[in-house]
Amino acid sequence: MPSPVRRSHGTRDIRLSTWLENYAAFTPGCEAAINSTWLMLGGAAHPDCDLRILPEYGGRSHLQDRYAAGAPELIAETSQSSASIDLMDKKKLYRQAGVREYLVLVIPQQELHWYRLTGSSYKRATVPADGILRSQVFPGLWLDIKALITGDMARVLAVLQEGLNSSEHADFVQRLVERRPESKN
Repeated sequence: MPSPVRRSHGTRDIRLSTWLENYAAFTPGCEAAINSTWLMLGGAAHPDCDLRILPEYGGRSHLQDRYAAGAPELIAETSQSSASIDLMDKKKLYRQAGVREYLVLVIPQQELHWYRLTGSSYKRATVPADGILRSQVFPGLWLDIKALITGDMARVLAVLQEGLNSSEHADFVQRLVERRPESKN
């Protein structure tokens, strides 16, 4: 029997995965997943959610024996009792593996930590005055932190839609499509 997972962990996981899957649905060459194993640095990590650029679109990860291998561009963890692991051990592993953006939703403190890989270290993103964090790796992946924490998914998805409608996202989609092998023929 698997380890018990609190309901609050599951509801936060689905919020993050809904946000990431909606982005992937409108961004060719991107794939979101939940609870899947990643083979990285000789070990096997099991993040709550991830978003990657597929290799045929220029992403760095690949499949190896039916498992994802390498590092996705973004990982998101929901942290209830595992905050010390998520903010220390996993953060170190993901940084060393080259995960470019790492999010940790810490349930007890009701806060989101968004880290960006800068050189060989993670820097925590500063929340702008409007409360919306914007991915540097995935243009148009915008997140209203307060709405995510309070469970206002209509607002989370509305802000994401604004990002998907941005010129930055349109340019990113164009770059992804141009990388696809069949678009080069």
